[in-house]
Amino acid sequence: MTETEFNETIDELIMGIEDQLDDIASSIDYETSSGILTLTMDDGSQIIINRQVSHFQLWLAAKSGGFHFEYIDGRWIDTRSKSDFYTILNNCIFQQSGENIELSS
Repeated sequence: MTETEFNETIDELIMGIEDQLDDIASSIDYETSSGILTLTMDDGSQIIINRQVSHFQLWLAAKSGGFHFEYIDGRWIDTRSKSDFYTILNNCIFQQSGENIELSS
């Protein structure tokens, strides 16, 4: 994957998350700045999703910890648990907001 392809893939993922949050009845606020997506829960806690171009990784920071994802066979996979990005994201959202939403690619 080239750097351009990597950035396009991350941009599509971020836009997809934003579109899905717009389409569901959720109290989660979001903001994108300089390619970093910040999800803010009602209690003020945040989940931050950003790219690490030097590693070609997608990173997610939440109350439960930090996660690093690599793009494998068309999916973002956590380097430690081997779980899918959306599985971890949805779990983190539930843990921090209590909202059981199902974001997906």
